[in-house]
Amino acid sequence: MAASRRAGNDPRRAEDRPWPGMDVSGLHILVTGFGVSGYAVADQTLQRGARVTVVDAADTERAREQARILEVFGLRALLGPEHTRALPAGDPVDLVVTSPGWRPDQPLLAQAAADGVPIWSEVELARRMQPADGPAWLGVTGTNGKTTTVTMLESILQAAGLRAVACGNVGLPVIEAALDPEGFDVLAVELSSFQLHWTQHLQCESAVVLNLSEDHLDWHGSFAAYAAAKGRIYEGVRTACVYATADETTRDLVEEADVQEGARAVGIGLGSPGLSELGVVEGMLVDRAFIEDRRTRAAELGTLADLAHLGPQGAPPHIVLDALAAAALARAHGVPQEAVRDGLRSYRAGAHRAEVVATGGGTVYVDDSKATNPDAARASLVSAERIVWIAGGLTKGADVDSLVEAVSGRLTGVVLIGEDDAPFRDALARHAPALPLERPDPGHTGDAEGRAEYMRRVVRAARSLAGDGDVVLLAPAAASMDQFANYAERGDLFAAAAREIAHADG
Repeated sequence: MAASRRAGNDPRRAEDRPWPGMDVSGLHILVTGFGVSGYAVADQTLQRGARVTVVDAADTERAREQARILEVFGLRALLGPEHTRALPAGDPVDLVVTSPGWRPDQPLLAQAAADGVPIWSEVELARRMQPADGPAWLGVTGTNGKTTTVTMLESILQAAGLRAVACGNVGLPVIEAALDPEGFDVLAVELSSFQLHWTQHLQCESAVVLNLSEDHLDWHGSFAAYAAAKGRIYEGVRTACVYATADETTRDLVEEADVQEGARAVGIGLGSPGLSELGVVEGMLVDRAFIEDRRTRAAELGTLADLAHLGPQGAPPHIVLDALAAAALARAHGVPQEAVRDGLRSYRAGAHRAEVVATGGGTVYVDDSKATNPDAARASLVSAERIVWIAGGLTKGADVDSLVEAVSGRLTGVVLIGEDDAPFRDALARHAPALPLERPDPGHTGDAEGRAEYMRRVVRAARSLAGDGDVVLLAPAAASMDQFANYAERGDLFAAAAREIAHADG
């Protein structure tokens, strides 16, 4: 039945179309989710002759405006939750391109799978539509550090004179980068586990899984399924599968991957590197993987001093690992040593990622609002010796006890935010019962001004606990949606309050 529904006037099944350079003209494509990537898919495929229907539960003014823009190309937009429960009636669907946020058990997707309709990510579609002479893909995934690594990689590639862009789960949608009319040389592609779940033919030139810890288990169902989704980034790799030597899980994913003949495993670590590894020797970032005489020497790629601007007290270990991952991918693409050094020197971290936002009164204020799980927060918390920690929010069942136990010796005080602070209070009572603890009254956080005033109280409380030379660190180890619009708003409000207080301190 499904095959006859797809047949219509075009008997070619979507999954059998040749690629790269896949021709989507005549296909009826259903796009589920009308966010940034969904809009990009609709725009790019409509321009190439596809018939496109978009469904999204959100019937907002923004969605309606986006629909109006694309209606000139023939877009059909079905907005509202009632349209997300089943495939649309009428014109049979050849292909579903789904938003990363849609789970496999979502009713419409479950029906499509049962009917044999292919379900792809925007990434899969972009890979198939990209011309054969299109840009190389360097893929980055992991539980933490993806955005730092992919933007470091972009900086290095650009320092080498290449037309390169960070895209995917950060910045530009992959399909726009892959089909850019001017043509990029290289794409630095950040990929989430959600995107990878729906991607079958990635075939990166080189790729890295930075690290793995429990995350998004409600979506994937188990850690094994989550890890398997991450591991898809290695499938079809042509040059290098980069992994963390200290993380057995990432090594296992490399060993299990179906790569192209000649692809190599390349390790990264914070110690002296072995053969086919990048590491650190006497403050230098060195390469023993991408030089001809790697058995007897190493190539210097830069120094820890080149990264010193990326932390309040120099680059913390997780940032150094991210830099090594970016360097490995760039070197696999043939980038010279000096471009790695220059790219790392000129790199600046994005907002809300261990960003120093203010200094005053002997106190440094650091915004790592992006640290939305315990492992990400741990990476920030080991970057300084004396910290007043602002923590809390939606933990989603994550274990904060081991985090508090590991970092308690660095803490000089804690300020708790979030509607449910019990996990943090309990952990602190067990591992740091004498530590000064504040929990400011949240007041009314239902509007922007109320949230801003709440964050001022939070930062003032943190400042009252800080001694000379201390770091006030927002690294919540939890999601933000219980009290803030998102992690970006949480970080923006922290930065604004920190600057105000630091200025008053002189």
